[in-house]
Amino acid sequence: MNKVSVCFVCLGNICRSPTAEAVMLRMVDEAGLNGRVVVDSAGTGNWHIGEAPDERAQRAGKQRGYDLAPLRARQIEQEDFAAFDLIVAMDDANVTALHQVAPAGERDKIRLLMEFAPNAEDRVVTDPYFGGAAGFESVLDQCEAACAGLLAALRPQLVD
Repeated sequence: MNKVSVCFVCLGNICRSPTAEAVMLRMVDEAGLNGRVVVDSAGTGNWHIGEAPDERAQRAGKQRGYDLAPLRARQIEQEDFAAFDLIVAMDDANVTALHQVAPAGERDKIRLLMEFAPNAEDRVVTDPYFGGAAGFESVLDQCEAACAGLLAALRPQLVD
């Protein structure tokens, strides 16, 4: 049985990347691909290690049926590049930080999430941390569109 592993990455792992993780987990479950697509998230920074996602992200997610509460922030580690098939960043600053941590032979695994969003107007997932509730709704919209595209892109790799 073929498996694919994906790690979503943002700055602190309390807003965007756990939202993407929760969205992707539900899509994987709904597609009947549990155990075939491994999903995780991490941050490039270490400020929030061990913390639950931002309350605003949890609230916005809950309104759409996503449970972010069990997730905990962690920092990306060099070992993650060997453990995951794809390292999916939320913005260009995350890509730059990931390139600084990634072993040279693993940098091709780094992609932007919005590359997978069909008809996306935005190239990156904007950080909602310093804004209001609408920013967290936008993150959900972007993650839902991009994760659907990502799952579609992964399907050929899951064929036995």
